[in-house]
This record gives sequence, structure tokens and C-alpha cells, in this order.
Amino acid sequence: MTAVEVGIPTVRPTAAAEVCDRPDVPELLDRFGRIGQHLRVSLTEKCSLRCTYCMPAEGLPAIPHDRLLTADEIVRLVRIATRHLGVHEVRFTGGEPLMRRDLDDIVAGCARETPGLPMALTTNGVGLRRRARALVESGLTRVNISLDTIDRDKFARLTRRDRLDSVLAGIQAATSAGFRRVKVNAVLMPGTLAGAADLLEWCLAENVELRFIEQMPLDADHTWARLQMVPAEELLDVLGQRFTLTETEREDPSAPAERWLVDGGPATVGIIASVTRSFCTDCDRTRLTAEGTVRPCLFSDRETDLRTALRSGATDDDLAALWRGAMWSKGAGHGMDASDFAPPQRSMGAIGG
Repeated sequence: MTAVEVGIPTVRPTAAAEVCDRPDVPELLDRFGRIGQHLRVSLTEKCSLRCTYCMPAEGLPAIPHDRLLTADEIVRLVRIATRHLGVHEVRFTGGEPLMRRDLDDIVAGCARETPGLPMALTTNGVGLRRRARALVESGLTRVNISLDTIDRDKFARLTRRDRLDSVLAGIQAATSAGFRRVKVNAVLMPGTLAGAADLLEWCLAENVELRFIEQMPLDADHTWARLQMVPAEELLDVLGQRFTLTETEREDPSAPAERWLVDGGPATVGIIASVTRSFCTDCDRTRLTAEGTVRPCLFSDRETDLRTALRSGATDDDLAALWRGAMWSKGAGHGMDASDFAPPQRSMGAIGG
């Protein structure tokens, strides 16, 4: 495979002409008035599963070690994001972030440099049972665990690995490790829709929040088709056959998940309807790839290289200016409704969730 086939786009610098009209404000402002306040940091392209909507069966080609951000570089960029750019929450993603042996060091370093910063992890849960408590002690505050089905055969087909028991053990370890919050994320797929109510029932029994996510065109095999995806409305019909769902407010205006009380509450279920109920107008995310490029949107193949500048002696102010320029060029939305829409070159596994 070539780099393009696995989704490594050309990294382009942000031209000075593109930011000359940007207001002189410190935040990560874009042309549509949105401000990036939530940072997603991808730590690796490696993963212990091969989910069909995320990675090819053979996995992504390894990023050369010298192109990956080091733990110290990640800590520095997180510090810049929070002290210079107004970011107030960080989430570590992958690939699978637990594949980084130095994950504890990254979390601890960020906690030391940015005291009180909420830090979360998105993980598939494989191996979390052994690391959950150490991550809490390092300063991690929240964890989201991917689990699309509790049917073992369907799980194995979807992830191409028979690791359901390990994921369930990881969730249970997380709930007892001291995290402020534990959530389960489930991608809506035609093959798992019938078991959605069973998954919700399991999460209620385990006292963890469940959020369903509409499948987006971010699969490495580029087989996504809008007519084949499961929309939020269809899921609500299925869940409504077993539970009474009452729509309630979002956690905050920029939160992507719509929420419903389950059987009167207090438990809730969330749905992130990225495709059918776009929330691009309220997006406040900024993304950092494992190679150290700023990606202003999941669906934008335009990336701005921070790693080269960082390793060439750039100051914190220099790096912050590059980051601001990258976000100023952010598009209005993902464009999935446009007739000429094309999915991004990178798959979800290469971008970070």
C-alpha cells in the first residue's frame, strides 16, 4: 500500500495570506466564529482490534518512530494549547492509546504542567483492566470505551478479533478505578442494531453511560454508503420497544450527543447523530495527529505541521501562531450532504476519534 491508500495526506503549511484577515485574539478562532476549546490528541496508529469501520484488516502501516511525537513533545503541545490557546479539555485517542507504553508518563506530564485540566481517554478497553488504576493515579479523569455489541460472535466479526471478554473486564475495572466518569461508545451498524437494547440494558446494569454514534465515512476500506448506515431515528424506534425514552437537555451547548432519560431517569442514553443531525455549527474541537500535525476537522485533509517547527527550535509563541492559523482555515462543516462530497484520505484509525 502507498501512503495515500492508507490515508496519509500531504501536509501543507498555512500561508500567511490565508490568515492576514484573522482577528488578533489568542483563542483558536475560525472564520465562522467557532472557538476550539476541546483538544483531541492521537497517540498512535496501532490498535489491538481491526474494527471494520475504522481500520483495514491488516492494520495501518507503522508510522516511523522518529515521526511520532514523543511524550515530552505531547506534553509541551498540550501545555501550549491550554496556556496560550484557551483549550480547557484534552482527550487522548489512537489508534488505540493503550498501545503507547508511555501513556502513563504522557498523562502524568500533562497533569503536572496543566494542573486541574480535565483529561479523558478513548480506548477499545483491551488491556484496560491492567492499567486503569495507574491511569487514574497519573491524573486521567474520564474514560470512554468502545463497545458496539455484547454478542460475542458479532463482536468478533466486527472487530476481527475475539476479545469481548477483555473489553468487558476493562469496563468493569474502569468503573472501580476511581474515574470521575465512564462512558461506553457504540457505533451504529446494521448488523448490531437488533442488539442495541441488550447493550443498553447491560450498560444500565453496570452503571455506565452509553452513547450511540452514527457511522461516518471514515473507514479505511471506503465501503461506507449513506443508504446502508443506521440513522438515529431507526435506533430510537428499536430502543423505544423496550424502554421509555424522554428527550432531555445536552450536557452543554457544544456537546455532540443528544440525550434521553431512560424509563424516567436518572440514567440516560446519548446519540451522536453526526450524519443525519450535523452539529458542525457548534463544533469546538481541534485535533493533533500522532505525527504532530493540526487537523482542524475530521473531514479536512488539510493539516499543518507542528512537529517540524517544534524540533527546529520554535518557541511556544511560534507554535501557538501556527496552530491559530490552522484553525482559522477550518471549513464550515463536513459537507456530507454535498453532491461532490469525498471522504477524507485518512481513516478514523489514522486521525484519532
